[in-house]
Amino acid sequence: MSSGASVLFDAPGPKARLRNNFYSVLVVVAMAAVVWVLYRGFADKGQFTAEKWKPFLEAEVWSTYLLPGLRGTIVAALLSIVLALILGMIFGVLRLSDHRAVRWVAGAIVEVARAIPVLILMIFLFAVYSDYDLFKSEDLALAAVVTALTVYNGSVIAEIVRAGIRSLPKGQTEAAVALGMRKSQLMRLILLPQAITAMLPALISQMVVALKDSALGYQITYVEIVRSGQQLGAAEQNTVPALMVIAVIMIALNSALTLVATKLEQRLRARKRGKGAGAVVAADSVITDAAPGVDIATRP
Repeated sequence: MSSGASVLFDAPGPKARLRNNFYSVLVVVAMAAVVWVLYRGFADKGQFTAEKWKPFLEAEVWSTYLLPGLRGTIVAALLSIVLALILGMIFGVLRLSDHRAVRWVAGAIVEVARAIPVLILMIFLFAVYSDYDLFKSEDLALAAVVTALTVYNGSVIAEIVRAGIRSLPKGQTEAAVALGMRKSQLMRLILLPQAITAMLPALISQMVVALKDSALGYQITYVEIVRSGQQLGAAEQNTVPALMVIAVIMIALNSALTLVATKLEQRLRARKRGKGAGAVVAADSVITDAAPGVDIATRP
């Protein structure tokens, strides 16, 4: 058997490796050609001249356009992510309720919230908040953006929570019920701590979606990074360079969010493994103390 064999697939042979390398080279060449065409097109239009990029070296440009937009994006994303996590946890648990009416109502709310496009929800909420004067005029756009992102992402997180809890072995639930634990204790102490660790990759992806969707707020006059970039491009006549800089900033924000969430996931998994090892040691200690003549290594 080849040293590169896997239990999931057969290791490619010499011809297959040669063919895969050839295809990889073709893809790289095609991507390089696309990048070159885009570069030449922008260069012919004068988008890479020093005058187009000089404004980004001025502190006034950053303080007037980019930093306020960046602050707006971060505020909207953080508020919506936190609220969506809370809302998603609540509705995810409600969808697992023993009461059929509760499950149906929660399920209907989640399905409707998932079906509404975020942009339409933002525009609708902005109009409602404006007509009924529910927030201060300077907070109307922020409130609409945060509410829309919270409702949509909360509904998606609710499904993630429900699926994560459902994926756990049923034996744990049965054992907890046999011990006399209430449903709230079972969910809080047994199921949710394990499900959260399993759900983190999907939750991270949804957080990134919430961060990117905050850019839709420019349609309702919310000052975020994309709107600020458009205003900067219109003022300095460098729309393409401004959008390129905005793209780099958004990539950096998403990468930072992903990195933080990944580090949190690693710490939770390490803590879980540590607790598991501690529980095994404690159990062995109890058995040894109770029966000093029993050899742990030979115990079934």
